[in-house]
Amino acid sequence: MDYEVLLLEIKDGIAIITINRPQALNAINKKVMTELNFFFSSDYKSIEGLKSIIITGAGDKAFVAGADIKEFASLDAAAGSALSKYGQETYMLIENFHAPVIAVVNGFALGGGCELSMACHMRIASRNAKFGQPEVNLGLLPGYGASQRLPQLIGKSKALELLLTADMITAEEAKNIGLVNHVTEDKNEALDIATTILKKISTKGPLAVAKTIKAVNAYYDKSQDGYAVEHQEFGQCIESDDCKEGALAFVEKRRAVFTGK
Repeated sequence: MDYEVLLLEIKDGIAIITINRPQALNAINKKVMTELNFFFSSDYKSIEGLKSIIITGAGDKAFVAGADIKEFASLDAAAGSALSKYGQETYMLIENFHAPVIAVVNGFALGGGCELSMACHMRIASRNAKFGQPEVNLGLLPGYGASQRLPQLIGKSKALELLLTADMITAEEAKNIGLVNHVTEDKNEALDIATTILKKISTKGPLAVAKTIKAVNAYYDKSQDGYAVEHQEFGQCIESDDCKEGALAFVEKRRAVFTGK
């Protein structure tokens, strides 16, 4: 696929996806959502040696400053529900991706942009970042998962305060309530920290990393027993070549060489 609104760069096994609509503050429109869905559902398989992903926004003003409201004007209930469902499905692909995904948040992360950052496994924000869910100002509620993910990350009471007041919070406030992992001076430093974290994770067993993400996500999935998922995935890991290599490397006091098998 030739991407029109996403920029894709591969560096040392890390795919850096940049949402590239700076003239619209990188707002999520149908094209952005379609291209994100395509990448995380299938196109990632074409990248040899892919170990992890960073998602960020073009420029310094915005990560993603919400959805493209112009696309909402003519929607009826059925079309609105379908739009929300497709966005949720796309963000679930990110949340359940087998390799770590970090959002590097610069500037505004509002509405669908805040939701996109929450679908990632971690968030690193530059000091100028602003987070918020302003949907109630438009007579709406969030449609891409904020009503579910925000309480998971920061607790029900604080989540309801932010969702119902539509207040924006700073990067530092977001870190204090558990929405953000790290705050940096600028976007370049945020990218550096994200890269450092991902390179550290890349030295671990890829099978174990994927199964850890799966087990943690199962905790929040009402259709699954998270403990059952954990013991099943543990059993699969323990008979893997990676586990045997990890144990042998520990005994031999050397760095393990994992193959993901």
